[in-house]
Amino acid sequence: MVRYIAFVLTLAFAAFALPALAQSEEEEAFEKELSYGINLNSNGGLIGGAFIRSAFTMNPNMLQFGAVEIVEVKHPREQRFFSGETGDSFIRGKQNYLFVVRPHYGRELVLFRKAAESGVQVNAIGAAGPSLGFLVPYYIRYNYGQAGTDTDTRTEQYEPKTHTTIERIQGNAGVFTGLGEAKVNVGAHIKGGLSFEYGRYNESIAGIEVGAMLEIYPKKLVIIPEAKNVNRFTSVYLNIFYGSRN
Repeated sequence: MVRYIAFVLTLAFAAFALPALAQSEEEEAFEKELSYGINLNSNGGLIGGAFIRSAFTMNPNMLQFGAVEIVEVKHPREQRFFSGETGDSFIRGKQNYLFVVRPHYGRELVLFRKAAESGVQVNAIGAAGPSLGFLVPYYIRYNYGQAGTDTDTRTEQYEPKTHTTIERIQGNAGVFTGLGEAKVNVGAHIKGGLSFEYGRYNESIAGIEVGAMLEIYPKKLVIIPEAKNVNRFTSVYLNIFYGSRN
């Protein structure tokens, strides 16, 4: 874990300290960028979330940016089951969703600059900011009816000690059912990485960003009560982005 944190911090501070290694002789000046895209990370399943970022030029090799990222954090023990009666799916033992909003400020340093109409630009990125973790109750449909009688299906927050018979679970009720009951937890995060920009022209932005992130909350965030829950999350991520500059 110490090595992992050191790796994140090294990437984060690189954006503030490293010099640019290459630069085009003929370069058009741009003052700001706007980009957006999707996030994939080791805590979020296939698609973790989405983000938007606005950057401003500080000097030819350095940008500062503000961004907002919205992702779902999943527990590593999550396992999807399907109801034999309805065919609907549910996560066994899950009591809460965890959605995180991450506003952050960062800097981006140009390491290798691409030519005007071809090539790849490589930037070092470091950012930090608060984390707003929303614990949203996970609701299921549970059949309390007795065998041979009419069903008695109720929509309730999943409680493993109460909903003990998995065959009676008829599926999840959807995230919007418990959205109004979300509990907010305030934490902080730091991230560092490298971006690889493939935009054909300097006015356009398209590429990927890879890196690592560390996120900490004051208390444990319970997703699956019968499993290990933590207040510190580490992940590697991949952002796929598109945008423009002017």
